[in-house]
Amino acid sequence: MEIEPINQQNLYGHESDFLELVDLFEKNQLPNKLLFTGIKGIGKSTLAFHLINYIFSKKENNKYDTSNNIINSENRSFKLVRNNAHPNFYYVDLLEEKKFIEISQIRKMINYTNKSSFNNSPRIILINNVENLNKNSINALLKVTEELNNNIFFIFIHNSNKNILSTLKSRCISFKIHLSFNSSKNVTNKILNDDVLGLINNDLINYYFTPGNYLNLINFAKKNEIDLNSISLKEFLILLIDKNYYKKDPYIEETIYDFIQFYLLKVFVNNKFKNSLVIFYEKFLQKINYTNQFNLDKESLFLEFKLKILNE
Repeated sequence: MEIEPINQQNLYGHESDFLELVDLFEKNQLPNKLLFTGIKGIGKSTLAFHLINYIFSKKENNKYDTSNNIINSENRSFKLVRNNAHPNFYYVDLLEEKKFIEISQIRKMINYTNKSSFNNSPRIILINNVENLNKNSINALLKVTEELNNNIFFIFIHNSNKNILSTLKSRCISFKIHLSFNSSKNVTNKILNDDVLGLINNDLINYYFTPGNYLNLINFAKKNEIDLNSISLKEFLILLIDKNYYKKDPYIEETIYDFIQFYLLKVFVNNKFKNSLVIFYEKFLQKINYTNQFNLDKESLFLEFKLKILNE
């Protein structure tokens, strides 16, 4: 199942945000530094790519369909952006197996800003995962955003569960991207052309999940032949820990803590010993932060959770 935002030709759930951005662009009032902030998988990047295609395709054949919020697959700019070959588009993201967006990536982007625009059209720089900019990278970025050439737009994508420097945030106009649980479910159903609640049992349904998370979970289950309809949340966590999926799969590495938190919440509601559970959870969170901060092995952490909470 294709879930990469750059390939999503339909926009679901963020139509009003899109219309607001389009209206600002048409009035020549679109800020040149936009920050799309929201939880992982909510659709921030998809919204950005639809705005980018709207701007680039205005004078092209097969331009953006504003009536249905659809990118035409035959549009020239769509194909060029998807292949990272559009002369007026530059993309920066966290490189594979890297913890930070490196200063070398920002320097290359700065060199790009000093070049001329193709056909005097707007140039757009999309920076994903800005929470992963290190200090040197963000200082270099701040300098270039203060000295922008005309007709250059920055779009920053921010996972709101993680902090970014206030110095960057203060220079941007923020758009908070949000979906309710029902909206997330409906968007997922449209992408799947199916009912997500028929694919994942109620015990696994997390009311904070986003369309991106649902789709990643379904893809992960298909790849590993896991029946999401018959496995409980407890059984799912045991499986993730026993088979070390958090070491093998980037999606599980990112979301296993969400599943743990969801499980603890369920246990807490039905537990008579709430105080001891809260104490364990607070200490467990500290251990998670310590493990992530110093890049320590997570195995002992999850084995402790399995023994003390899952009773396995």
